[in-house]
Amino acid sequence: MSWIENRFEDGVIITSLDWAMNFGRRSSIWPMTFGIACCAIEMMATGAGRYDFDRFGAGAFRASPRQADLMIVAGTVTYKMATRLKRLYNQMPEPKFVMAMGACTIGGGPYYKHGYHVVKGVDLVVPVDVYVPGCPPRPETLMEGLMRIQDIIRNSTIAKVGA
Repeated sequence: MSWIENRFEDGVIITSLDWAMNFGRRSSIWPMTFGIACCAIEMMATGAGRYDFDRFGAGAFRASPRQADLMIVAGTVTYKMATRLKRLYNQMPEPKFVMAMGACTIGGGPYYKHGYHVVKGVDLVVPVDVYVPGCPPRPETLMEGLMRIQDIIRNSTIAKVGA
């Protein structure tokens, strides 16, 4: 028998502020649509009825960076596109997360070796939180990446450590 048992009325919930805020944030992730190449087709399939990205609270794909907190970069990033990608990333509100989807996004793909215009990886432009491998990755893999983003949110804190 613990000391806290029978001290509160029925229906009282005790939790931490971190847990409550992280629960809300991880249950309502709004990804930004940033499909550049063939990986975007798989990203669209993930939002469709068969895989239903909305089960995880991430079904509302936003077209504006000011309304999104997850950037899914899906496709080959060129140097010309990199400046626009960085601008969109800077317009996103904090906390923000980036998911690199596909071999071309992660390492330049087959185009990096023979092209002068392809960035070797999107992590040279913006900080990446989760890498989703594949060419193109299956929708199940993208959902696994979303669950890894939710794990990052679950383990975050709003407290200032070391301040």
